[in-house]
Amino acid sequence: MKKLQLVFAVFSLSLFFVVIRLFYIQVIAAEKHGTNLYLQTQRIIPARGEIYDRTGEPLVLNQTRFQLFAEPKKMEKESLSDDLSKLDEILKLGESTLEAKFDMNKQWVAIQSDLDEEIKKKIEDLKLVGIGFDEMGRRFYPESSLSAHLLGFVGKTDSGDDIGYFGIEGFYDRDLAGLPGIVKSERDVLGKPILLGTQDKLKGENGRTLTLTIDKNVTRIAKQKLMAGIERYGAKSGCITIANPMTGEILTISCLPDFDPDKYGEFSEEYFRNPVISDSFEPGSIFKPIVMGAALNEKAVKIDDKYNEAGPIQLGKYYIRTWDDKYLGQISMSEILQKSSNVGMVYVGSKLGDKKLLSYFKKFGLGEKTGIDLQGEVGGVLRPDKDWREIDYATATFGQGIAMTRIQILTAFSALINGGTLMQPHTVKKMTTADGKSEEIPPLPVRQVISAKTSRLIKQMLMETVKHGEAKWKVPKGYKIGGKTGTAQIPIEGHYDPSKTIASYIGFAPVDNPKFIALVTLTEPTSSPWGSETAAPLFFEVARELLVYYNIAPQ
Repeated sequence: MKKLQLVFAVFSLSLFFVVIRLFYIQVIAAEKHGTNLYLQTQRIIPARGEIYDRTGEPLVLNQTRFQLFAEPKKMEKESLSDDLSKLDEILKLGESTLEAKFDMNKQWVAIQSDLDEEIKKKIEDLKLVGIGFDEMGRRFYPESSLSAHLLGFVGKTDSGDDIGYFGIEGFYDRDLAGLPGIVKSERDVLGKPILLGTQDKLKGENGRTLTLTIDKNVTRIAKQKLMAGIERYGAKSGCITIANPMTGEILTISCLPDFDPDKYGEFSEEYFRNPVISDSFEPGSIFKPIVMGAALNEKAVKIDDKYNEAGPIQLGKYYIRTWDDKYLGQISMSEILQKSSNVGMVYVGSKLGDKKLLSYFKKFGLGEKTGIDLQGEVGGVLRPDKDWREIDYATATFGQGIAMTRIQILTAFSALINGGTLMQPHTVKKMTTADGKSEEIPPLPVRQVISAKTSRLIKQMLMETVKHGEAKWKVPKGYKIGGKTGTAQIPIEGHYDPSKTIASYIGFAPVDNPKFIALVTLTEPTSSPWGSETAAPLFFEVARELLVYYNIAPQ
């Protein structure tokens, strides 16, 4: 009897401690930590938004991919070696590599991700116990590297989440990523749902779909011509940027060398940098129309004024010469642009005045970011007002001694020819939510820089520059096209290397109502250092294609 009472007492005491322990776990500990220890939370990853060009052609899509996993404790040890051999015949990982992934003490192990439907079907046909798949999304770029610098790519964070890097994927990462959903469910000690417990689901939101200002057909034209041009002129690299100067809409940014966003892991980081928004350069003579436009706007000079181009200009210990060291005597303001006269531009700058010159640089947005919706933009280099010397003012009038990005010069030049308004460049035309609500992104005027009258005058001068310039190009018959060449030496270790240049051409058409503006730059062309002999012919090849594509009739 005493033994029975002792057993009962021990049993009662044990039961008491179990009850106390359960009370502590379920009530006291839960209140202390603010959590239910049996409540598990799981994120629902939303679908990333897709990206289309302005015509509805896909640029970035999502593909369904699968992650292969194993539950070792459910697998049959006797057939494990045979099962691994069968898997390896499909996966081609090597049996030793595959075996190393299995830890029989774990509930779950990942084997391989990014498998397509065909591989999944082959493995499922094996009917292996303890082998399963999780569905996962993968970013897919149908045109591969066609718009790589524009689009960027999707990589992984340290925690394994998707994140956009560079370009549109980086800038619009939050919009594209969406909002994850959450599932909260109470589970027992074996991990199985408690049917009468808490089962809450917070719905997430898939990422927004982006419709770009980019035109895939224009991009294809630019890239094909650029590829051929780099090879023909022996250039180290090159870029073609095309925009609508009236709205600031970017139609394409195409740079070579580039990368494949589907295989970004195979490229070093230097390939991801977009030269159009991330690299500064001295623009050279393509900058001259901007200074001329400022002087005309201030009435510092008139279009029919004359300048006596008698010889080099001496400023202290420096001499400024024309590009060919030839001097033509009396020349008009239009002829200064046509002949790309450095000394003529120094004269124009002196008539405008140093303070006005700097004020217009700032009005045109030089030295600051344009605000383009691409990740990685830098602001260029414009020295503080107090650091400008006489020689700096002089060389800046013909685009040397100052540095800016390609998108800055394109944006400033657009203001010259669109009636005088500086427009913020942009690449996204519309955002659409998962439930179909669309938000249009309108053009954004920044400020009026020059008058509409000045804009008409400078367009006329740039058309005359194409007609009467030093170099003769294959200008499409019957079309009015304006533009300007540029050749800028590359500063290396404090001095200029005359053999290393950035050759450029910026042009637009038609002159009366520009439908497009294009900037072509070639870095270190070896066939000729001059923009007139490399970048300019390449521009006119592109322009001919665009005139046909946009169905622009001869004037």
